[in-house]
Amino acid sequence: MKRLLLTLCLPLGFGCSQMADNNALSSDADNEPQLTNEQRTVSAPGQGNSLFQNGVAVTNDTKKINIPNRKNINHYVRGIMQDMVENLQYVNSKTPLAVSSFIFLDDDYNEATLLGNQISESFMHELHTFGVPVVDFKTTDYMRVTPTGDFVFSRDYLELSEVQKFNYVLAGTLVNHQGGVLVNARIVGLNSKAVVGSAQGFIPQSVVDALDNSYRTDGVLLKQASK
Repeated sequence: MKRLLLTLCLPLGFGCSQMADNNALSSDADNEPQLTNEQRTVSAPGQGNSLFQNGVAVTNDTKKINIPNRKNINHYVRGIMQDMVENLQYVNSKTPLAVSSFIFLDDDYNEATLLGNQISESFMHELHTFGVPVVDFKTTDYMRVTPTGDFVFSRDYLELSEVQKFNYVLAGTLVNHQGGVLVNARIVGLNSKAVVGSAQGFIPQSVVDALDNSYRTDGVLLKQASK
């Protein structure tokens, strides 16, 4: 039987391909025909196992690790700041603002705690993130170099500049509550004493207790006796 050979020429210079009928194919392994471009099977994009193709991460179902959701003070200050921005007036990108330490409502207004100072530090970051210029008035005009370190911050008013360029200040009070601490934050104009923004929030006691004071003078330090 004569071989039937069909030659198919594609236009536009793509070349020619040949197709033979089944009777013309030899069973000899050496003469096994090669697949043409029209006969090859190409997998569609997104069907592979690669993470970069399907965009789905591969998870291990045989072992699930539960990671606790640990929130610190910055998380709660961020929520208070978002509430304050919703009713904030007069303060914008051209009104520098300072942040004072938060003090307990029933305590001496001249003394701050680690909690009150950390809340003020967190608010400085949040204000800067929202685009409000923040003045750090604790920054000196020089770098103080000592054997233990190099410092640019100071709480000694004699080392700080007498003239500070800010018209608004973010301040607030704290109140111990069952299960945590209530936070009352507000932005006040120094000249008018008018409140231009306010917000309230709650910090759980477990988050407050997570703060580690550098100066532990209260309590008894327990050490395990050596055997």
